[in-house]
Amino acid sequence: MSIEGVVFDIGGVVQDSPLHAIARYEREHRIEPGSINRAVVEAGERGAWARLERGELTVAAFCAPFEAECGTRGVAVDAQRLMAAIADASVPRPRMLEAIRRIRARGLGVAALTNNWVSDTPGSAPARGARALWEHFDVVVESAVVGLRKPDPRIYSLVCEKLALAPACVAFLDDIGRNLKPARELGMATIKVDEPHAALSELGALLGFDLIG
Repeated sequence: MSIEGVVFDIGGVVQDSPLHAIARYEREHRIEPGSINRAVVEAGERGAWARLERGELTVAAFCAPFEAECGTRGVAVDAQRLMAAIADASVPRPRMLEAIRRIRARGLGVAALTNNWVSDTPGSAPARGARALWEHFDVVVESAVVGLRKPDPRIYSLVCEKLALAPACVAFLDDIGRNLKPARELGMATIKVDEPHAALSELGALLGFDLIG
């Protein structure tokens, strides 16, 4: 089947990576590299980070339990400052926005699929500052809104349903390998975004038209 729709992760794909912000925080606070991410993974689906991304906690309610989870692993974290650093790093990548424009101009469906969190501002649930980006997409699926988070297989099925496309007709870009695996198992074409130019070259080859020049 030919690709008729493209799904983009936000942080680390359309925007700069929150993982880079976390790494900078670790360097600045002399924390062993990768410690915060390991704490998130080890806490699992009932951990504070997973609950935050499913919309079960606001950022304010998240901070104390997350600091406690990190503390039990010997990692001292100021969660409020960490989240502020991530927010500051949420800068759109112009080349990705231009690629999205070109894809939509060809008549293909384009979706955003993001693990995000509920703002403490009443009435809003922005995806790491990404809500201003939503006009660039035909479909938006936010983890904090739908109560599912990557890599739960159900969220990939949901975004395909909203695009009204079979998974085999959809390409998905993400910067985290474990988020790509369930999409690939569902039948989606997957591209890991380590460097935007290389990822867009791969996507352009898959779609059959240029996304860069």
